[in-house]
Amino acid sequence: MAAFRDGAQWRVEPLPPAVLDDLGVLLSALRSQPPEGGPFVIAFVEDEFFVIARLDGRRISLLLSDLTAAVEFPLAEQAMARLGEDPPADDELDEVWPVGDLELFADLDLSEDEMEDVLDDLDLLPDEMLDTIVERIGISEPYHRALDIAWVKH
Repeated sequence: MAAFRDGAQWRVEPLPPAVLDDLGVLLSALRSQPPEGGPFVIAFVEDEFFVIARLDGRRISLLLSDLTAAVEFPLAEQAMARLGEDPPADDELDEVWPVGDLELFADLDLSEDEMEDVLDDLDLLPDEMLDTIVERIGISEPYHRALDIAWVKH
């Protein structure tokens, strides 16, 4: 999904599935959005993890919901590398924790502590975490409309 400001409103649109395999494709999709208001993109691998990248001027903030995904999924591995993090060691594979910028939505009233609370709730699946995040930042309705469109296309 790509989310960007259209005047005072957020618009959310589906992205091609290629963003799920390559961080470069995901970041290109982000850079193609109108820069005003801090656009962001979400790549969600069902039942596994998600990556959120957000543009702030020329700076890109990046968040990976679960570092253990880097072992199995190229997108997560590339996100870890961009964040300068090492892949998880074998003894860390049973631990789930986020890596990256937990403050990327602080300007939208989702603080670092609140983001950490969402991502630390192991009772939530990644899509439920995303639902909570998009609801908290006020884009739940356009996000779910775009999600419905994306599912129809696949």
